[in-house]
Amino acid sequence: MNEFLTVVAAVLPVIAVACAGTGLRLRGWLTEEADASLIRVTINLLVPCLILKALIGNAALDRAENILIPPLVGFGTILIAACVAILGVRFTGLNEAKARRSFVHAVTIQNYGYIPIPLAMLLFGRETTGVLFLHNVGVETALWTVGLALLQGGRIGDHWRRAINPPLAAIMVALTVNWVEPERFLPEWMHATGDLFMVAAGMLGQCAIPMGLLLIGATMADHRHEFTARRGGRVMIWACVLRVGIIPLLLLQVPRWLPMSTELKEVMVLEAAMPAAVFSVVMAKHYGGDMAVSLRVVVATSVAGLMTIPLWIRFGLHYLGLGS
Repeated sequence: MNEFLTVVAAVLPVIAVACAGTGLRLRGWLTEEADASLIRVTINLLVPCLILKALIGNAALDRAENILIPPLVGFGTILIAACVAILGVRFTGLNEAKARRSFVHAVTIQNYGYIPIPLAMLLFGRETTGVLFLHNVGVETALWTVGLALLQGGRIGDHWRRAINPPLAAIMVALTVNWVEPERFLPEWMHATGDLFMVAAGMLGQCAIPMGLLLIGATMADHRHEFTARRGGRVMIWACVLRVGIIPLLLLQVPRWLPMSTELKEVMVLEAAMPAAVFSVVMAKHYGGDMAVSLRVVVATSVAGLMTIPLWIRFGLHYLGLGS
């Protein structure tokens, strides 16, 4: 019971910050016009700083298995979720091809960043957080290849290039710094400069998750009207059955039966517990999907996730032998 309360205590602050974003939007203090600039600042500055702080000097990344395997696992989890979503869409009652593709896409892509990152920090520490960022390289790659193909009926074009972004650049810089270990040959005064840079990066990085969660909450407020039974109740029910029911159980079989580090197993527990990603709504809007269907999937699984995330994390830790 104590462990379960620990998980709940870690989840509640994350939910509270997202709810604060909802309240800010409803009060008109966080406007839709501000979203685009805040998203750019978060992705292009705050998240890369968070990555540098989490990865540089991270002892878990001294082991090659924690660098090479997590991206492959991240990519593979998207493939598993996609197969489940493709099989499950037939039960939703959706007939239009665009709507079916949007459902599959939204169910496939989990919230892989703004919720699991703070949970990794709170529950497991810096080592697991660093491995999570490597895992998400694979998820990002799958998002812009497999995910986009699902949404557009097989077409990808050159959109895969979007996986090459500032967060990825920050990961590569951090891994290079860890490998080169520049402190071995740089003069002492440059060590102090590097320390100051890391302090500044840490300060900026601490803003990344709260900002992302506020924006998620604001987006949910914009589309709260979609969460009604008369507007796609069957779609929402099956989205929950698949995304926060069947998929987590299947994803937990990967670390159960394949050899991997403790840190990666902890990452898998977090990722398996996640609801659908809010970003799937953005992709549906810009790449020819059915935005209403994506919204219903995201809203339904996010609301269900308030209850299921702590349960899946607790179950996953014990199922993989990581619980006390």
